Amino acid sequence: MAGLNKEHCVPCRVGAPLLPDADIARLNQEIPDWRVIEAEGIKRLDRVFKFSDFAQALAFVNKVAQAAEEEGHHPALLLEWGQVTVTWWTHKIRGLHQNDFVMAAKTDGLYRG
Repeated sequence: MAGLNKEHCVPCRVGAPLLPDADIARLNQEIPDWRVIEAEGIKRLDRVFKFSDFAQALAFVNKVAQAAEEEGHHPALLLEWGQVTVTWWTHKIRGLHQNDFVMAAKTDGLYRG
């Protein structure tokens, strides 16, 4: 598998293959602030973003939501005072797909502004 194309997601269908662990480890090196976690038996990408107040955190959530709508790929978002937890995984395949890494990289870009 080549490096991460951070431009756009590719269509993903039910039954698409999960990323092998070796690809997950390699792609995770390109987004080092993200953790690979497992919840309910499903591998996911997870990161906590810090903000100085609730309004900034909310504005970030709105940016992530807009990017998710544009790509048709949606995360779990937990908004709290001063922080947002973003978790990406592909619901259709119950695990990680290259789109999750693309969207994690895009989320990092939105945070850096």
